[in-house]
Amino acid sequence: MRLLHTSDWHLGRTLHGVDLLDHQSAYLDHLVDVVRTERVDAVVVAGDVYDRAIPPVEAVTLLSDTLARLAEHTTVVVTSGNHDSATRLGFGSALMRERVRLRTRVASLAEPVEVGGALVYGLPYLDPDVCRAELAPVGEDGTRTLLARSHEAVTRAAMARVRADVDARRGGARPRVVVAAHAFVVGGRASESERDIRVGGVDHVPADVFAGTDYVALGHLHGPQVVNGPAGTVLRYSGSPLAYSFSEQHQAKSSVLVDLSGDEPQVTTLPAPVPRRLADVTGTLDDLLGAAGEPHVDDWVRVTVTDPARPADLFRRVRQRFAHALVVQHHPDRPDTGATRPALVTAAADPVEVAADFVAHVTGALPTAAERRVLRDAYEHVAGAERSA
Repeated sequence: MRLLHTSDWHLGRTLHGVDLLDHQSAYLDHLVDVVRTERVDAVVVAGDVYDRAIPPVEAVTLLSDTLARLAEHTTVVVTSGNHDSATRLGFGSALMRERVRLRTRVASLAEPVEVGGALVYGLPYLDPDVCRAELAPVGEDGTRTLLARSHEAVTRAAMARVRADVDARRGGARPRVVVAAHAFVVGGRASESERDIRVGGVDHVPADVFAGTDYVALGHLHGPQVVNGPAGTVLRYSGSPLAYSFSEQHQAKSSVLVDLSGDEPQVTTLPAPVPRRLADVTGTLDDLLGAAGEPHVDDWVRVTVTDPARPADLFRRVRQRFAHALVVQHHPDRPDTGATRPALVTAAADPVEVAADFVAHVTGALPTAAERRVLRDAYEHVAGAERSA
């Protein structure tokens, strides 16, 4: 049994305004080739297939074509992530019963896809506000007690359903158990480009939640990495196929080939194609227009010019040298005077903390605890409305 683990395609995403669909398409071509040449039994896509709840038509077409091509050679298990609309991504799942299996509903998370003697369970992104009632256990009197408002609580409840299904199937040889989950597992290293998923101030899921499984195909974090977990369980983020922020420029993008034939999963990382590198270039304008900039003229670059005074016609001169410059900024290289430059706001920042900093900037005082609760409630209301769109 061989499976290919991938995630976080973010179809329809742009990078500082640059359309990435052609580069995403090149990665998906590569994925189809790997499936064909490596004789893969199943492809597991662990969420964030699209970049937003209502994706552009071109992204929908690319996904449709890719699933059709993959289904010619293998079984595909797709789960929804926090960027996806579970309803839109899951449309037609009742019709796709043979080679394409969509897992976007809580009700079907304990229904495995059986491939080559392995049970593959797909957990959609579990928003605590949406799932804490549906996943709550039913008491003897038929009532449900809401789960705690955290990702840990809803993920533990989901895994309890998975284990119950595995136990109900025992009787012969123990099946290999694979779980696809879109979550921030404790020990994972984040990048700037992952959307914040805090709910009630809680976003992390302990690795021991997945005890008793053989392989956990994780999605959400864009850097490929292994997460320390319980004995006998391999937890791994495949990472995104492309770099979606400059914080990812040094990550080796890849997919994960998992062989479940032996006693323990054997994992091989398969490098993803790199359509164009990302790089930071820093120096005086004369240096960057000269030899110092030569290695990066074909890269996507973030250019930081350090001349004491802003050079005339800065943007045009930089773009003539670096045709793929995405960011051009002037930060004079001056001695440290003790003044601090405002921190950049990235996708990884807690939106409530960003709002709190703005309140402090405008009013001169940080918001009170009660005001922070209002800010968080407002943010979570908007985020929830976007996910349910």
